[in-house]
Amino acid sequence: MVKIRLRRVGAKKKPSYRLVVADARTPRDGAFIAIIGHYNPLTNPETVIIDEEKARHWLSQGAQPTDTAARLLAKAGIIEEPEAGITEKPKASKKKTKVGVTEKPEASITEEPETSKEKT
Repeated sequence: MVKIRLRRVGAKKKPSYRLVVADARTPRDGAFIAIIGHYNPLTNPETVIIDEEKARHWLSQGAQPTDTAARLLAKAGIIEEPEAGITEKPKASKKKTKVGVTEKPEASITEEPETSKEKT
């Protein structure tokens, strides 16, 4: 699957990002297919520059934007504003549930049913 996502560039504690098209299996700062824009969160207001033609091309080819990339594409007017409920993934609970223990499971297994005693 092809994703549109952010690739971090810039110095330590001074992040800047490129908006890239990459295979979903590659690392965040690994290989990519194409650069379609860049984003600088440190400027006031934040700088977002996206090549609209390239972005629309990759979206038409089936590339899926990540949540942050979708927010930036919507801010640039390339896609519609994503609804808050749709983009959030349900979080899996990490709590372990306790299973109820039945009382004396061995006793019920070792005892023979009353019906079998009556027949013999």
